[in-house]
Amino acid sequence: MANRGGRGAGDRDKDKDRDKGGRRGFFRRRRVCKFCVEKIDYIDYKDVKLLAPFIPERGKIQPRRISGVCAKHQRALQTAIKRARQIALVPYVTD
Repeated sequence: MANRGGRGAGDRDKDKDRDKGGRRGFFRRRRVCKFCVEKIDYIDYKDVKLLAPFIPERGKIQPRRISGVCAKHQRALQTAIKRARQIALVPYVTD
C-alpha cells in the first residue's frame, strides 16, 4: 500500500538523528530545602516574610519542584499559607 502524504518509516529515523544532534539538556543542580538547611521545625503562619517567597504574584502556592522544599516542609508550608490567607495576612489572589 502506498504512503499518501503521511510520514513514512524513514522519516522517524531522521527525527531521531535531529534530536541527538540538537541541544542537549543541561544538568541543573537540585535545590536543597531552605527549612532543612536552617533547621526550622515550625513554619509560623504569622511570619509573612518567610511565606512570601513561596507565593508568586498570582497568589498560588509554588510547587515543590519550583520552590525546592522537601515534602515534609511543603506540607507545613501549605497549611501555614492557608492559615495566613484565612486571617488575611496573605491575599488569596492579587489583582
